[in-house]
Amino acid sequence: MAFKPNYRQQRNERSRSKEQKKLEKLQKREEDAAKRKGAPGEGDVETTDDEDAPDAGTNSANNPETSDGPQENQG
Repeated sequence: MAFKPNYRQQRNERSRSKEQKKLEKLQKREEDAAKRKGAPGEGDVETTDDEDAPDAGTNSANNPETSDGPQENQG
């Protein structure tokens, strides 16, 4: 004996798949547009790794802005 149809579940599955398709299509269009425009937003972001940074491993005492060491008396 077959199960009786669950129309709400079927409708939810269809709407979920439609929404996923829309998002994929939108993402593809944005990628294509970025390629056409030369992707000005992607090249502007600087990424630095802690290992490659020249300040990597330095003590914060060398930097007066972040130093937790002895402070000058302000009083």
